[in-house]
Amino acid sequence: MKNVILIIALGLAISLYANKQNNNHEMKVAVWDTYVSKKDGSVMHFDIIAPEEIKDTVVIYGYGREYIKTKGQEGQPLTSKECRFCHIETVRPQWEAEIKQKGFFIIEMENCG
Repeated sequence: MKNVILIIALGLAISLYANKQNNNHEMKVAVWDTYVSKKDGSVMHFDIIAPEEIKDTVVIYGYGREYIKTKGQEGQPLTSKECRFCHIETVRPQWEAEIKQKGFFIIEMENCG
């Protein structure tokens, strides 16, 4: 009987530990530093935030093109010259919902209006 109780208690402890680990898992995101020349000659500076697992630059540049289209800048070049991986960080709560919905989040830095 003591062995059964010990096994049940051990199973419960492992289960609680596993749940705690899963709950503590925070999404990691890649930050892509981006500078796009606007049609008026000024330069837009923004960061593309995407899940760290997305390493395909075609996908990342697609996110950037989707964003610059919303700013009336479609057709402007967006390649490795304009957009580079910067670093990995933990997702911020204000980014997470949009990343889950659209796949990415944009942080506007300069001349994005």
